[in-house]
Amino acid sequence: MRYLIVGNSAGGIGAAEAIRESDKSGSVAIISDEPYPCYSRPLIAKYLSRERTLEGMLFRPLDFYARNSINPLLGKRVKSLGLEEHVAELESGERIAWEKLLIATGGMPIIPKIEGIDKRGVFNFFTLDDAKTIDGFLDSHSKVVVIGGGLIGVSAAEALIKRGAQVTVVEMKDRILNTILDDEASSLAEAALKKAGVRVITNHIVAEITGREWVTGAILDNGEEVSCCLVVMAIGVLPRIDLVRDSGIKVNRGILVDRSMATSLPDVYACGDVAEAYDFIYGANRLTASWPNAYIGGRTAGQNMAGMVAEYPGSTAINSLNYFELDIAAAGIVVPLNGDGYEFLRKQSGDNYQKLVLKDNLIMGMIYVSDVEKSGIILGLMRDKVNVADFKQSLLAEDFGLISLPQELRQKRLGKPPLQRVSPLASQMEAEEDFAGE
Repeated sequence: MRYLIVGNSAGGIGAAEAIRESDKSGSVAIISDEPYPCYSRPLIAKYLSRERTLEGMLFRPLDFYARNSINPLLGKRVKSLGLEEHVAELESGERIAWEKLLIATGGMPIIPKIEGIDKRGVFNFFTLDDAKTIDGFLDSHSKVVVIGGGLIGVSAAEALIKRGAQVTVVEMKDRILNTILDDEASSLAEAALKKAGVRVITNHIVAEITGREWVTGAILDNGEEVSCCLVVMAIGVLPRIDLVRDSGIKVNRGILVDRSMATSLPDVYACGDVAEAYDFIYGANRLTASWPNAYIGGRTAGQNMAGMVAEYPGSTAINSLNYFELDIAAAGIVVPLNGDGYEFLRKQSGDNYQKLVLKDNLIMGMIYVSDVEKSGIILGLMRDKVNVADFKQSLLAEDFGLISLPQELRQKRLGKPPLQRVSPLASQMEAEEDFAGE
């Protein structure tokens, strides 16, 4: 293979598309241990709630691989990347020589050490197969404990509620969605869960899962037992770096890459949830796991693999979600660990909450709850490091928009080319982050 891509999600697809724009004939293979064509992983909750089929989750049409002369090696697991000899080996024994390699292996779920975690009825919620397996065990009387109140746990809880299950979410921290929201926004999200019938337990962990062969309950660290027949693990995700461990590639929490998405080894690139790439808010490499960031990083990697010169524009923590009829958009630094030098702008009316975090007149973070319409404009100002001193007081105004910006800046915004949408299912914030359509 001229190009070998390990990973069949947003980053891998973005790279393959960018390669084909420059190199129409070079051989391309994509390897995935999942047997499915590329689907939108964030939609597995919609599959579990039976609002989407696999066909409705596809990231690209079924003929994508054939139309782009890509060899999809699906349902196959990589044993070794062969970084020295440029020959990857699969667990099936197949060997694939490559010239350029992209590692887009994504993440893997965190599995905590809990007594009884090996019982039947304990599931992860990370892949389509996870959702399929849970679906096979659900009925209208199911009692489910979801361990983890982050993005994965909340999405699983919503899908389970829609299926008629009784759901309890157990979160070890003092509030749900604590890594992406502040206290006020977390409270609004928790209220939405409770209104839908979810029991939320914070400041506790599951110490033991009870039952003989099958799950019958979960015992918390305070001794309370919550009756259940299913347990869904949703604690979080770690970069899937097992293939590069002790390989010579520089790794911190994830694989370190430069602005071309190249690793420390020649001809080897990485992108997506497995890579530590440039964060434009922190000005340093960080893990920023999100679907659009993976796609853009993949495109950058693919362009450079094909001989072009492209620079990753940078990413930051971006989350745009709608759970339990509550729209939320958040990005950047929302709760500074050290508050020195930061300025906070807040506005709240009922469920409508807005917060901006500024430093030296630059927007460093944002939270929008309920009304997220203007989050795209704010994200663009963050990304471009626009000094907002001259119009700071209007940022949270009801009528804030492009017209609120100084004329020179407004004309610059209007002249920006639109960002290619990464999916027909892209959220409003993702679609508008470059002010397209404003």
